[in-house]
Amino acid sequence: MADPANLERFLREAQAIAQLRHDNIVDVYHLGEDQERGVVFFAINLPFYALAWRAMGRAFTLKTFAAVTLLSTLTSVIPRWAGFAVLDPWFAAVAGGLLMGTGFLVLFRHHASLGGLNILVLVLQKRFGWRAGWVQMGIDGTILIASLAMIEPKRIAMSILGALALNLTLALNHRPGRYVAF
Repeated sequence: MADPANLERFLREAQAIAQLRHDNIVDVYHLGEDQERGVVFFAINLPFYALAWRAMGRAFTLKTFAAVTLLSTLTSVIPRWAGFAVLDPWFAAVAGGLLMGTGFLVLFRHHASLGGLNILVLVLQKRFGWRAGWVQMGIDGTILIASLAMIEPKRIAMSILGALALNLTLALNHRPGRYVAF
């Protein structure tokens, strides 16, 4: 969050929304930042496996499940093993974006993903020939623009820089049928 006042407002509004009860609204059972990010990442990906199974097949889904499980576990334990005394956020955005883009490229070339929207963009690439990197960049950009209402512009700018590094790595290097290993 941009500042404590925005965080407080967000939590207050989230608590109010969590009180809503309707058949078309998912119930919210927990609010806050104390959740393990790895567990949340793992849980968020669960609904996407049905799409993966139906559109991309068994092998893709199992590899993706394994990759998501590994990332979820490492996300929870790596902060206990390593930290950074100095890390410029602009450098981190670019370097992180390039590293993530390279990681996605390896996964995509081996017919796997990190779940979620990665599955969707790969399905769209398979079905319509739309390049995964460009589609992912459009989705990421839309999410970041929508985030401007809650997150300070400097953080959004860093996120855009990271997203550009990640998605340009994919857009320039990943093409259907190129260097695909199964």
